[in-house]
Amino acid sequence: MSSAETKQKASGSMGSPYNSASNPPNQKGVAGAIRSALETLPRLGRESSETKSVVRPALVLMSGRTLAFVFTFLIPVVLVRVFDPAQFGTYKQLFLVFSTFYGIAPFGIASSLYYFLPSTAQGRGECVANALLALGTIGLIGAGALVIATPKLAVWFDNPQLTAYLPWIGLYALLAMLSSCLEIVLIVQGKYAYASASYGLSDVMRAAALILPALLFQRIGWLLAGAIAVALLRTLFALGYLWRRFRGSFTPDLPLLKRQLAYSLPFGFAVCVEVLQTGFPQYLVSHRFDPVILAIFAVGCLENPLVELLGTSAGDVMMVKMQAALAMDRSRVVLELWHETTAKLALLFFPIVALVVVAAHEIIVLVYTDRYLASVPILMIWASMALLAPVSVEGVLRVFAQTRILLILNVVRLSIIAAVMPWALEYGLVAGTLVVVLANTVFKMAGLLRVKMLLHVSVMELLPWRRLMTFLGMAIAAGAVAWGIRYELSDRAIPLMLASETAVGALTYGILVWSLNVLSDREKSALREAVAKIGNLSIL
Repeated sequence: MSSAETKQKASGSMGSPYNSASNPPNQKGVAGAIRSALETLPRLGRESSETKSVVRPALVLMSGRTLAFVFTFLIPVVLVRVFDPAQFGTYKQLFLVFSTFYGIAPFGIASSLYYFLPSTAQGRGECVANALLALGTIGLIGAGALVIATPKLAVWFDNPQLTAYLPWIGLYALLAMLSSCLEIVLIVQGKYAYASASYGLSDVMRAAALILPALLFQRIGWLLAGAIAVALLRTLFALGYLWRRFRGSFTPDLPLLKRQLAYSLPFGFAVCVEVLQTGFPQYLVSHRFDPVILAIFAVGCLENPLVELLGTSAGDVMMVKMQAALAMDRSRVVLELWHETTAKLALLFFPIVALVVVAAHEIIVLVYTDRYLASVPILMIWASMALLAPVSVEGVLRVFAQTRILLILNVVRLSIIAAVMPWALEYGLVAGTLVVVLANTVFKMAGLLRVKMLLHVSVMELLPWRRLMTFLGMAIAAGAVAWGIRYELSDRAIPLMLASETAVGALTYGILVWSLNVLSDREKSALREAVAKIGNLSIL
């Protein structure tokens, strides 16, 4: 589950809230060393002095979520061991409904704050109050509709256990919607560290709320109770903060609300279609098979948290900086930001895909146990979609307010999945997964054509092709070396195999990046400085 809905463009202060110059690592311990290293890493790019780097604030936003990853990673590890496959499949069905509710119901209203807050000198409190009013109203209506639809959904999923739990999913989604504005407001204000802390703390509390009740009571009902309790605390905090921040103007403004809805509804429709296409494969598998088969499919469709965290953070910052550049009529800076973000995400994502494909068997067995071995080929195919993730056409389209085009593209993607996947499932879950990959590839290619028109560039200027091809070749080479290590250690323990494959593959990739002049001298110098600062940890 994602705690933040798809975001819209914004502007604001781009400076990092950290000031490592006044807190050298040898005086501030481990935290200072990590902070100082993070200050150095963003210089590993070729951004101009006008654009600065999207990486610094992206790293700040990512840091809190990365810390929480340790805890959220434990959720499936624990639940697959506490619940049998049928119970785990029921858990997946419940949170599939939640993700659909939470993805569709906000209708892009919270995300509209990324557009209205930076562009509205007066009335910012009214903007936030309008968003909360709309979210609360829609959430209440949606929760009531879910209660009414519960019996039919239980029949659709062929799982009568859902009848007792689905109404609580509606309450959980309502609370999550009401608190979704918090981090958006913090990011627009340039308070990246606070937004990062909020993301991180929320994820840690959510993980604890899911894991501890499952361990203590081994019942889904108690798991939901814990999740709702944490969501309520987060909502109360968010409302309290927003009330204090916009005191005096925290009241709805109906004319402004109409403007917000006029902006957000086209984008909201696009988000709705995107959510439907994301959830449709699992709904289809749930309808045609039992919860156990859904559990196998859902496990194979494992989202890489590093790809999600860094991709989302970098995309948010890219949109913020693009909007600022457009406001100053600097179209060339927009292209530089697009190239910078795409290249840096590819540098990180391509080797991740290679290593996940090689180590898919070990990942599934270690995280989900050997009861889910049938998920291995699904994971290998699903992981390949991360090769498309660096090309954030969605972000560029939103910056240029191309929400209708985004809606059309999402409709095309959903249509491909809905038309072809039912037929493909006749040949197994792997064939169905290939259809999802195909649909997403078509979406990205069509989106790139539109981006090309918006940026007024040629095909060769559209993307940093040379760097992308170089990174892909190095990732393939690193994956081949990791596969060789896997072959040699095939009779060893799973944790040793996974650690060895990952370490050797990452080391190979790092050596290739360093030796093949992929980085400039300035980037190498910045990397040396970052490594040296992180090395201070060993003497603290």
